[in-house]
Amino acid sequence: MAEFFGKVNAPEFPEGLEWLNTSRPLSIKELRGKIVVLDFWTFCCINCMHIIPDLKKLEKKYAQELVVIGVHSAKFTTEQETENIRQAILRYEVEHPVVNDPDMAVWRTYGAMAWPTLFLIDPAGKIVGKLAGEGVFEPFDTAISRLIAEFEPRGLLDRRPLRLDLERDRAPESLLSFPGKVLADAASERLLISDSNHNRIVVASLADGTVLEVVGRGEIGLEDGGFEEATFNHPQGLVLDGDILYVADTENHALRRLDFGSRQVTTIAGTGEQAAQESRGGVGKSSQLNSPWDLAMVGEKLYIAMAGPHQLWVMDLKSDEVGPYAGSGREARIDGRLEQAALAQPSGIATDGQRLYFADSESSSIRSAELPPRLEVKTIVGLDLFVFGDRDGKGSEVRLQHPLGIAYANGLLYVADTYNNKIKTIDPATGITKTLFGTGEVGMRDGKQATFNEPGGLSLANDRVYIADTNNHLIRVGDLQSREVSSFEFKDMEKLRKWIVPRPATAPTMELAPQTVATGQARLSIGLELPEGHKLTEGAPSKVVLAVENEHIQLPGGESSLVVDMPQFPLHIPLQLEEGGGKITAEMIIYYCQSGEEALCYFKEARLSLPVQIQNGAGGKELEISYAVMPN
Repeated sequence: MAEFFGKVNAPEFPEGLEWLNTSRPLSIKELRGKIVVLDFWTFCCINCMHIIPDLKKLEKKYAQELVVIGVHSAKFTTEQETENIRQAILRYEVEHPVVNDPDMAVWRTYGAMAWPTLFLIDPAGKIVGKLAGEGVFEPFDTAISRLIAEFEPRGLLDRRPLRLDLERDRAPESLLSFPGKVLADAASERLLISDSNHNRIVVASLADGTVLEVVGRGEIGLEDGGFEEATFNHPQGLVLDGDILYVADTENHALRRLDFGSRQVTTIAGTGEQAAQESRGGVGKSSQLNSPWDLAMVGEKLYIAMAGPHQLWVMDLKSDEVGPYAGSGREARIDGRLEQAALAQPSGIATDGQRLYFADSESSSIRSAELPPRLEVKTIVGLDLFVFGDRDGKGSEVRLQHPLGIAYANGLLYVADTYNNKIKTIDPATGITKTLFGTGEVGMRDGKQATFNEPGGLSLANDRVYIADTNNHLIRVGDLQSREVSSFEFKDMEKLRKWIVPRPATAPTMELAPQTVATGQARLSIGLELPEGHKLTEGAPSKVVLAVENEHIQLPGGESSLVVDMPQFPLHIPLQLEEGGGKITAEMIIYYCQSGEEALCYFKEARLSLPVQIQNGAGGKELEISYAVMPN
């Protein structure tokens, strides 16, 4: 860590920037007495992702003395938008304040040179350290301990907690959470989904959406065992071999094997610890991996888009040996022989059996790596790390923006052009690129003018493209014949809701006028009025969460709370009432769209509180809650 010995004043944040995870802007001045770490990051960057666990450890160890502030200085155009940063904060579970630095003003003021770069500020407001890259826990742990020892005897430490207003507390829970990859298998009529932020794999019927399996109990971990007991850590890529599913368990830095016959999960590679950048691999569970993001299979070999070291790796499933296949480890877009080529955060991989195709996300490129006997890496479309955009065409004319997903079918490559919110096709022989689905707008609109929100993975079956629409928490389906997009609808919601603890809505509470009702059996009717020309979005995770305050009001089964997924309105709930007073709270999460083929879709959250007076022989037998959504 470069040290400045407390001689340099930490520059103040400019006014007018947007802040997240806090209800108000922060200043260096008001943080006097705290030890501050500034983390300059951008949410596309794998190295920035890698230091989040280190920052969490520091925040936990020095909860009273330390304040971490993320300074988001974007690389890609899409990353400049505050709402996209909010989604990244939720996806990567960031729990400290983040300021959006879209024009890199803070970056230039501090003299940051790379993502990530961290600055250490002492309780007197002086810069005392700087470090770029990964492996930040030990040097910062040592430096923070030293600062505490220096400033505590002088009475200059402020241990009062800093009040935060986390984005996660305002985000409604959904049936899927940031699904990263999807695999559609026509032979078995199964749809397999990496439900990444729920740390599980969901298996549904392609035919009717019935949930067949939920693998993983939802907790972060690296436990093998039965489908109900196993744990994952933000899984991504999937590849199926008969009744065996291989999973890139990304943040466990591991590969997992799911056997649908025995219903067992087994780790086949990875120790749970991130490999060093120069790692050459090893054998099975004794080897360390580095953010495996996607998988492809040819014969008995499993090919891995290893995002962390900017390489493709291969695992021989007979010998269990795993190691680099293509890429020198340097982050760049350089073609040539496998070992000499340079890649840039490969995050999607597919194959036609003759060569590998991969989405080289940081260079906004689609590239190929030949299988033996020819051993070269070539670029199909894309130019360099800082050359990106949204342009169809041929070869060098084409511009993509941080593509994450790729599939091969019908002689074409299908690409999730993630930051452009589009699905595109690319002819691998000619480089001709065309937009297939998506207008480029951020949204959740079905039809022929569909919109997406950072789609991360895709797969083809039965003339349909199944898309992991990551930030919409949905699986979308693009019909290759009609060119229309719809939202995949699940059946058997109880299986999906298992292990999920519903988050309460945080919209302001609307106090309703008190109502009087008689004791005994009664009914609660909940009505919803949408603006004219709108309807509930089919397949979207609308829900109503009911709660009662005391024993005078009982919901079905004698419960004090009830979750109704994908409700139909009016919604009727039976109640059992005893004399006295009480309160019913209804939290409503509503997804609704304009009627019509090319509809705009919206999200609304409301919390309504109904005081109830229960009297023997007085009043009727029905309570009513009604909510009207105002036009946008």
